[in-house]
Amino acid sequence: MSYDFDQVIDRWNTAASKWDSLASRFGRTDVLPMWVADMDFPSPSAVQEALMRRVQHGVYGYTIKSQAYVDSIVSWMQRRHKWTIAPEAIVPAPGVVPALSVIVQAFTEPGEGVLIQPPVYHPFKRTIASWNRTVIENPLVERNGRYEINFADLEEKARQAKIMFLCSPHNPVGRVWTEDELRRVGEICLRHDVLVVADEIHADLVFAPHRHIPFASLDPSFAARSITCAAPSKTFNLAGLNTAYIIAEDGDLRRKYQTASARAAMAELNVFGVEAMIAAYNHGENWLDDLLHYLAGNLDFMESFLQQNVPEVRMFRPEGTYLVWLDFRALGLSPKELDQFLIEEARLGLNEGHLFGREGEGFQRMNIACPRALLEQGLQQLAGAIKARRKG
Repeated sequence: MSYDFDQVIDRWNTAASKWDSLASRFGRTDVLPMWVADMDFPSPSAVQEALMRRVQHGVYGYTIKSQAYVDSIVSWMQRRHKWTIAPEAIVPAPGVVPALSVIVQAFTEPGEGVLIQPPVYHPFKRTIASWNRTVIENPLVERNGRYEINFADLEEKARQAKIMFLCSPHNPVGRVWTEDELRRVGEICLRHDVLVVADEIHADLVFAPHRHIPFASLDPSFAARSITCAAPSKTFNLAGLNTAYIIAEDGDLRRKYQTASARAAMAELNVFGVEAMIAAYNHGENWLDDLLHYLAGNLDFMESFLQQNVPEVRMFRPEGTYLVWLDFRALGLSPKELDQFLIEEARLGLNEGHLFGREGEGFQRMNIACPRALLEQGLQQLAGAIKARRKG
């Protein structure tokens, strides 16, 4: 491995949401933050060098969707995911959640239904509700330690929906949907004329032997009735640079999105985000391969540690993402008690499971994209707190 992911970098006092908002988020500053989905690793050196070159230019005016910008996305999708996309299908967005907000406004009317699959990324529900649309839930089902789609329920719920938010890979449960699963989703949505909005922001963070399959790549009919939301932000730790984009192969869908995006003043590009993305997609692949190897090692370490020291906590090993879904229900705590236990006794700042829907009650989401020393510290704190509880 040519990159040093073991290096611990001090992020305090850098206005990092993950570290510098602990008092407001958790009520104290002495918790180890393992919550919001950004990494405690520096971005690839190619990204840093590209940003420094742009800084040295000295003029930071408005920027455009350049040919280099488009080419980097087209090339990345082809190399990494075997997906051939037309350059004109790409439309910039300041972030995936802002893009979802634009999509809800563009393709639904107040009161109409948007389908989600809880426990799922909590801004989905917030975005739908904030525009007075109806949240329709198709809860995932856990079978033998793995979450699956309830297709019979999906068929029924799709009758009530205009849009489906498909989280692929799924956050927080870590599923990487198979081709068969994605095809079944697509066929159901086509039957009921439901627009599939695929949030594929974690697409690059998938562990072998699993493979991410872009939903729109499976069939021209799926591509014609879907919008894909993507970004290099999770992959290369660029979340603060507003580097997202949507891919809409159907011209009518794309134009409708662009009109709504312009109306919402969400069509501008970030001059540094553009440079960072181009560098990441063109020169960051080796770094990403090493990152995935390191994250897999973190997962191995965590799985072994929990089995040996904290058998009460059940870990759902993710097939994709660097987020681990943890089942604490064996502790017998209410959701509020579990939140307090982790903050006050384990001194850990995780994402509360109930944020992801009632199906997440008794669970927590842990971000393991950090140096192993920090992961070990967090796990030791958890083990110590549970051990003390056992004695008490």
